[in-house]
Amino acid sequence: MVTEPTHTEQHAINGVNDAENAGPAVAPSLTRERCQLLGIAWHERPVKADIQAVELIDPEVAVRLRTVPLRFDGQQLVLAMLDPMDTEAADEIATLTARPVLREGMEKKHFSELMREHYGTTASKMADALAGSADDSDDDLEHNLEAIEADDIHRMAEEPTLINLVNLLLLEAIQSRTSDVHIEPFENELKVRYRIDGMLHEQKPPPKHLQPALIGRIKIMSGMNIAERYIPQDGKIALRFEGRKVDIRVSTVPTLYGESVVMRILDKSSLSLNLSTLGMRDELIATMDSLIAKPHGMVLVTGPTGSGKTTTLYAALTRLYDPHKKIITIEDPVEYELSGINQIPVNPKRGLSFASGLRSILRQDPDVVFVGEIRDNETADIAIRSALTGHLIFSTLHTNDAISSIGRLFDMDAEPFLVASVLEGLLAQRLGRRICQHCREQIPLSEDLAQRLRPEERDIFGGKAWRGAGCEKCNSTGYLGRIGYFELLRITPTLRAAISTSASQAEIRRAVADDFMLMRMDGILRAAEGETTIDEVLRATQDSDEMVS
Repeated sequence: MVTEPTHTEQHAINGVNDAENAGPAVAPSLTRERCQLLGIAWHERPVKADIQAVELIDPEVAVRLRTVPLRFDGQQLVLAMLDPMDTEAADEIATLTARPVLREGMEKKHFSELMREHYGTTASKMADALAGSADDSDDDLEHNLEAIEADDIHRMAEEPTLINLVNLLLLEAIQSRTSDVHIEPFENELKVRYRIDGMLHEQKPPPKHLQPALIGRIKIMSGMNIAERYIPQDGKIALRFEGRKVDIRVSTVPTLYGESVVMRILDKSSLSLNLSTLGMRDELIATMDSLIAKPHGMVLVTGPTGSGKTTTLYAALTRLYDPHKKIITIEDPVEYELSGINQIPVNPKRGLSFASGLRSILRQDPDVVFVGEIRDNETADIAIRSALTGHLIFSTLHTNDAISSIGRLFDMDAEPFLVASVLEGLLAQRLGRRICQHCREQIPLSEDLAQRLRPEERDIFGGKAWRGAGCEKCNSTGYLGRIGYFELLRITPTLRAAISTSASQAEIRRAVADDFMLMRMDGILRAAEGETTIDEVLRATQDSDEMVS
């Protein structure tokens, strides 16, 4: 069993705790210092675990107690622990295994890798175990889900094993950098897919008979009505993962074979609010800086759903933030909290729409306003008139490219002369996968890719291209993270005059052809630098490229 620290050991720990409170001159790893003072082994490098030791405790116990059995030392079980000072967790392991335990510590990143290696498919393993315990003859349960009463679902959803299954499913998703978890019911199966770096990856699914309880558990966690299964619902889950707050937006819709669930994971620690990190080149950042420095006017970011528009504007607002300016946003919903910025969530059920909210915001004496999306004529009109009265307005539109945004405003009955007066810049963007920088390599440009490129684009590559060879860091996909492809149109006096006369898109394209880089070319330059691949650029910019062709 594990003993509490002796008086001498506790005195040493207190000394480290005093140092922790002293300020920034402390060593980076206080846990390591405590281990050294108590004579607990500390691993600076990755270590391997004995599979027989790992299998001594259940995966959900290991995850809950944040420990991985490493090996046997005689009768002792050696544990790697995220917090080697957690004697209660060590005592619980000792009780469960009927062995004395020896605690060891390690760097957090190595512990996470060890946990992922041995328990990364925990949800799949648990689902297999649950499937094995199911009554195979109970076909009615699988095919007559409507017959299950809400009370039964609630009871099933509160089963400890089911709770652990959902918790582990979310844990795996966060660890694998998943942006969205899809749970999709079909006639004979339940599919689970993770969206990672913009692409869906199918996971080992739970058994079909768990569908009502699984979805019921998620609805309980997100504050939805568990008895209502025939209308769409929205909810939110707030949880803590490795000491940080993670918000999960949950959406359910009824389908032919039950409710489909999508959970969007909003992990602020993985959010980059740096324009350069997002993939914007230095010259574009300089132009963007000149736009956001304007005292008034309108800057629009455009692109399809999921193209990173809100993240780019968050980065711009963070860059713009100044204690001497009042910045207010109205969003549907507020995705991430920004320090020092007033953020208002849209609430249509209570009469708070973009249009009504924007009217109220203008009475709050703002300098800068971010409207989550211009969706209708009323919002467009108020936003434009706000820009005319001395406010800097940021917003988003759903169009394929920058120039199409002008026509979209006209479609919303915005007066051309007003659009010309307030518009300062239009940014269009797409997201593509970033080459894994740990395994990227240069290869000859294939004939197939060369044929898909334009002559001027082929010249940029000089017969060479980049790819990710695949490694442990990227799960052998060759990609790790995402990067933006941008086109930024600054409104010049010539272009302003063309807009005021309701010029066509073709006329506007001709007017800006000499000093306007399309997002496809922006992506091509990034591919030539080894940041992304040609395939990704062509895939992500295909729809915008068709608008130009």
